[in-house]
Amino acid sequence: MFCPSPSGRERRTLPDFCAFQIITCKTVDASHVRLYGQSMNVKSSAYYQREHRKRLREKGLVKKEIWIRPEHANKARALEKELRLLDQKAEESLDRKTWLTTALYKDLLGSPLVSEKQASLELIDGANPVLHIVMHEYGDLPAFLSVAGEQIIIESVLWPLTDVINTEEFNTAVLRTHKYIPLSTICLERWGDQDYYLMFGALSAASNLVDVVQEIQTLASNVIQATEIYAHLIKPFVNDNENDESFGDHS
Repeated sequence: MFCPSPSGRERRTLPDFCAFQIITCKTVDASHVRLYGQSMNVKSSAYYQREHRKRLREKGLVKKEIWIRPEHANKARALEKELRLLDQKAEESLDRKTWLTTALYKDLLGSPLVSEKQASLELIDGANPVLHIVMHEYGDLPAFLSVAGEQIIIESVLWPLTDVINTEEFNTAVLRTHKYIPLSTICLERWGDQDYYLMFGALSAASNLVDVVQEIQTLASNVIQATEIYAHLIKPFVNDNENDESFGDHS
């Protein structure tokens, strides 16, 4: 086989046993398409369309005609794809494990997070069980995990509202910069008779254990990062130096 050029001056002979014929000409024209069609047995697009429809029918799908305005064509195609996946998603959701706090506690005890002493866990039992997590690598930072419906919430206290020098300035700073702290959000919540700023992360209650552990570690890291970012907006602690020393000596 050979690759003809439009001018007919440049011809390169190719061995018949080549699985893929390489065009070395400087231009591509109809002769190249015919060459590929001969060497690769290329089928028409109608063939692939028939095969596509055949495989859709094998999945139990049927063709239905709808009448819509032209501008809604893209939406209709997107909706069609979603409807095709409904049964598949339903089957996957049945097979997927949804965590309860007590079950998550047992599995976390066997994870490297605990077995390698990066953190310790305590199950606070009750109507709505909560995991108290102490992150040893982050200065024994406390965090709390609970399963609420379809999501797992992991949160940690940043500081009381009363420790903020100027709440308006602080809130503005958080809104402008919190996107630089990935996967975690800062909120204001009332505990007892006092308001606290918290940082929390959320993920699906059907997440795997690896993702849960990663979320816990990410939250701890982000709390430390937020403390550094917003330090100039928070009242200084009297025992800052003592805390630094104890943190440095912590093993």
